[in-house]
Amino acid sequence: MINTRARHALGATTLVVALASLLLSCSGSPGTTSSDGESPIRDVHNAASTSTAEETPAPVTADPAPRVEKVRDVFARLQATYNDGCTTPGNCEYFLGRVLDELSSLDEAMKADPQGPEHFKEPLAWIAKLRVELGDDSSFENLKKHQDLLTGTRDKINTWMQGHPEDYR
Repeated sequence: MINTRARHALGATTLVVALASLLLSCSGSPGTTSSDGESPIRDVHNAASTSTAEETPAPVTADPAPRVEKVRDVFARLQATYNDGCTTPGNCEYFLGRVLDELSSLDEAMKADPQGPEHFKEPLAWIAKLRVELGDDSSFENLKKHQDLLTGTRDKINTWMQGHPEDYR
């Protein structure tokens, strides 16, 4: 029976060979050939067989900058808020916060859309008006106070989007 350390070393070697093979197949430029006519895989195998399980892993690179979502994806989530509301006990705070979050995400998506913010002039104006009314206060009390404006903005945007199906399909 193979002991645990040997199993890890065998697994690490196999992984190194597979990754190196992939790297070599992707890194060569067109028309590049091996100078001695032999397969580069043999060299990778030989190099991998000398590796040990104690090698330190490569450092993890930082995630790329977050991508702005597509209008259609955010709009779909905004539409999903129609299945929710303040009528369920204990749910109102979550619901109003979610509507505000989705409207904020939709604002970002519309501004970043390839059609440009001018295409979404009306919905962006409605969201801007909502922001002015709410100010910097996103507390439940303030959202509850402006509940009609929040849901009304959502409803106007929904109606506008229904007239622009190319933006959400």
